[in-house]
Amino acid sequence: MRRQLRSTQEGEDKAGGRGFTPLGSRIPLASLIQALAVAEHLNFRHAAAALGASQSSVSQRIKLLEQDLGILLFERHPRGVRLTEAGRHFVEQVATGIDHLDHAVKTAGMIASGEEGRIRIGLHSPLAAGFLADLIARHREHRPGVDIEIAEGRACEAVRQVREGRLDVAFVAGKAAAEDCHSRLLWTEVLVVAVAAGHAVAHLDRVTWADLTKETFLVRYGGAGPQAHDHVARRLSDLGCNPQICRWDVGRDTLLHMVAQGYGVMLTTEATAMAPIPGVAFRPIIDEPEPVSFSAVWSPHNRSRALRDLLALASQASRSRLSA
Repeated sequence: MRRQLRSTQEGEDKAGGRGFTPLGSRIPLASLIQALAVAEHLNFRHAAAALGASQSSVSQRIKLLEQDLGILLFERHPRGVRLTEAGRHFVEQVATGIDHLDHAVKTAGMIASGEEGRIRIGLHSPLAAGFLADLIARHREHRPGVDIEIAEGRACEAVRQVREGRLDVAFVAGKAAAEDCHSRLLWTEVLVVAVAAGHAVAHLDRVTWADLTKETFLVRYGGAGPQAHDHVARRLSDLGCNPQICRWDVGRDTLLHMVAQGYGVMLTTEATAMAPIPGVAFRPIIDEPEPVSFSAVWSPHNRSRALRDLLALASQASRSRLSA
C-alpha cells in the first residue's frame, strides 16, 4: 500500500507539479456508502436491495473500490461475503467519517434554518428587566438551540464590533450614527433618577430637573455613561446651573450601590427601576420632555438566520408594546 501511494505521488508530481492528491479525495462517496451496506448485510444481493440498486452495479463498484485502494475488503464465497481484517478496519473508519459528515450536514441545515447556531449581542447595560430582558427570554424559548453570547460596553464600541463582524447586533440608547449599518427603533423608557432611600428627593411625589440642580450625578465611563453625562450636562446647563458630574470606571450595579451609600444620584431608565436595589429609590423626572429611545444596530452584510429571527421577534414585541 505504501509503495502504491508513493508511486501515485511521484506520478502526480511529474505529471502536474501540483503535489500529492490524497487518494481518499478521489473515492466517490457512493462507493463508501455501498461498502458500508455490503459490510452490514454481508451479501451483495441484500445490500443492493437495501440501496435500491442492481446487484451487478454494487458488486462492480466494490471491485473498483478495492482496486483503487489496493486492498481486498471482502472475501467472496457462494453464500455471501466476509470482511477481511483490513476491510473491517476500513469500514469502521468510513462509518465514523460518514457519521461526522451526516452530523455536519444536519448541523449546517439547522444553522441555516435558525434552529441552531449562535448570536452575539452587545448591550448598553446589564440585563435586569424590561423590553430587552423579555425579548431575549422569548428568543431563548423560541430557539432553544441557539446559543446567546452577551457583551456589555460602550455604545460606540458595540457598533464598531458590529461593523467588524464580532457582534451580530447591538442594542443602544438613541439612534446610532452608523451610516454603514442598519438600525431600528424598538422601544422607549421613561427617564428616572436613582437616589438613596433616605434622600430628600426620595420623599417627593413629583421630581423635576430643578429639584436636582444641586446634586452630584454619578455616571459610568462605559455602557450608557457617556450619553447620561451629556444629557445631565445639557439639562442642567439649560437651567443655568453648573452640573456636578463624577465619572466612575465601574459597572452599573456598583454605581447603584454607591448611590445607596450617598455618593450621589444617578440617571437611569425605568427598566433599571424594575429590579429593586436595597437602599435605592427611583423617581421619574416629570418635566423630561421625551422618553429615552433604544435601537437595534446590525450590519447589512450579516445573513445570519438567528439574527433575522431575533429582529423579527423584536419588531413583533415593539408593535405589541406600542399597541398596548
